[in-house]
Amino acid sequence: MPVELVIFDIGNVLIEWNPERYYDATIGRDRREAMFAEVDLHGMNDQVDRGADFRATIYETAERYPEWRDEIRMWHDNWIELAQPAIEHSVRLLRALRAKGLPVQALTNFGIGSFEVGEAHYPFLKEFDMRHISGHMQVIKPDPRIYEMVEECCGFAPEAILFVDDRVDNIATAEARGWQGHLFEHPKGWADRLVAEGLLSAEEAA
Repeated sequence: MPVELVIFDIGNVLIEWNPERYYDATIGRDRREAMFAEVDLHGMNDQVDRGADFRATIYETAERYPEWRDEIRMWHDNWIELAQPAIEHSVRLLRALRAKGLPVQALTNFGIGSFEVGEAHYPFLKEFDMRHISGHMQVIKPDPRIYEMVEECCGFAPEAILFVDDRVDNIATAEARGWQGHLFEHPKGWADRLVAEGLLSAEEAA
């Protein structure tokens, strides 16, 4: 079926998300590895992505690990430094699709508070026709329920949806529901896919 709706993930598709890189630069790799081995920071972030309070969740975690208190609080206080830079080619592709009049939506694991910080820093996050934010939905990818909620909301046949995400498990769940998937590895590959689908010309995808 021809593509009628394109859905973007955000982290590592439109914005680089690499907390480990931030901490390596800030506290050094050895200390970062020790902290991540002791504290389930990504699990903490999953709670935020499911709708838990951004600041409270991180600060409460910091209090449980006093030896890492300041470093854990950075996850909140310096969050935008963990989520940068924008992947400019992907942003151009988003805008090119919208310029062609194709519906473009977002489906992302993102907290309520962290998304507010993100869209204040990255105005293009306001440019989607619709945004499906896990924090508001209280379920995260790759839970099949979040894809079902998108289908209920957007009204497109699953087979008409092209979904780009950087994680194999997220793509696999989408494809199991009938969506067309693209595993994002670099923006050139995503651009080539959009050209192959006939959604953009090579010039528009550059």
